[in-house]
Amino acid sequence: MLYKFKSKSAGDVIMLEANGRRVLEVIGKDAGPKGIILPEQMPAAIAALQAAIALEESHDQDADDAPAAGEGLGLRQRAMPFIEMLERNHKAGHEVVWGV
Repeated sequence: MLYKFKSKSAGDVIMLEANGRRVLEVIGKDAGPKGIILPEQMPAAIAALQAAIALEESHDQDADDAPAAGEGLGLRQRAMPFIEMLERNHKAGHEVVWGV
């Protein structure tokens, strides 16, 4: 299953279910089959994702078993297109919707 995020001010962002669910949980949204993020919710969502990215990266630097550079994708790589979508739509005053 895929999560497809759509908006008026950016191209679609498509994520595998596990990645989409994680992003939605980080921003405090129910990872249901459909949903909406309103423009007034976007600054908090962006801040939550950036904090989660920083936390993940600090744990990766501290972990002895962290993957070598370039191995696997972390939250930063998976969430950046979504963060950019939120930033664009917040400026334009448009919501972001998703469906599976």
